[in-house]
Amino acid sequence: MPIICLEEHVNDIAIAQATRTAFVAQIPYFAGLGSRYREDPARFSPDRPSLTFVPDSIKVATAPIEVRLAAMDAAGIDMQVMSLSNAPQLAPVGQANALIKATNDRLATAAAAHPARFSAFFTLPWQDPDAAVREAERCVKELKLPATLLSGRPHDEKFIDDESFDAVLAQLARLDAPIYIHPGAPLEAVREPYYGGFNAEVEARFPLFGWGWHHEAGIQVIRLILSGALDRHRNLKIISGHWGEMVPFYLQRLDDTMPREVTGLSRTISQTYRDQVWVGPSGMLDLPHFLFIREIMGIERVVFSIDYPYLTMNGARAWLENLPIPHHEKEAFAWRNASNLLGVNLVVDGSNGVA
Repeated sequence: MPIICLEEHVNDIAIAQATRTAFVAQIPYFAGLGSRYREDPARFSPDRPSLTFVPDSIKVATAPIEVRLAAMDAAGIDMQVMSLSNAPQLAPVGQANALIKATNDRLATAAAAHPARFSAFFTLPWQDPDAAVREAERCVKELKLPATLLSGRPHDEKFIDDESFDAVLAQLARLDAPIYIHPGAPLEAVREPYYGGFNAEVEARFPLFGWGWHHEAGIQVIRLILSGALDRHRNLKIISGHWGEMVPFYLQRLDDTMPREVTGLSRTISQTYRDQVWVGPSGMLDLPHFLFIREIMGIERVVFSIDYPYLTMNGARAWLENLPIPHHEKEAFAWRNASNLLGVNLVVDGSNGVA
């Protein structure tokens, strides 16, 4: 059974350098990471993905493609849809467009060099919506990249439903290019009272991958619904990791507390979500979570992801193969849904069978 993974990151050194000042200003508490604890995958069970220490992960994310291929082969992963783990929307407007074009060119080149093993999400200069519209068209039509990924808010304190980004959403809908809503740091006005008051290690983790940025990503998706953006752009497809960033677990509550009479939308919140959102685990390979999402969303709306290299690929194939569901549903989850959503065509590769 082939496996396609949809949230597998790379790190771009040029983007990292251009955004370092803004990153440090926005997330100064990140410096506390590693002050009390550092992940060591060797200490964890090889039967499931485990977290890696972020600085170590970033080194792997910048490693040559051959390192990634070897790790995929060892784990039995056939294809990755790579994505940028940097936040290029933090780059100065005057530099962003050229940097982002160069990054997308590198992603496309890597994917074209290994078409049986890689595709990629392109990134966009959200700080310049007009340029983002043009770059989306270039990436889809010229570079043949199928979708985009956004890490955090698109720019400053604005969320993706802000009217200034509507032309970008319209373009992605026209191009049939899904958007992966990836977590990012919460606003400082939220972080300090909600996540402050702890030791430096907790304050580095709690507002980010410990809890806070999952809410940020989930809120972006809910705002897309409540703003009417998904009503306006019915062909816009959303991908949400970490089992939907908590949102699927509250769909009934959202419908009960904000029915159509309140929202003015043409569909309920849950119906809009099921119509236009696909959900993946991002390496949270937990059976009860999967069974709940499968029940709520339907197997056709679930895609597979590991979040490599921020998590290891340990045990991912065995977990998929041992799921207590029919084989055709395993195939849908493992690769068919991703192939249909992104137009990624699996091909026969003599070195590893089906990729």
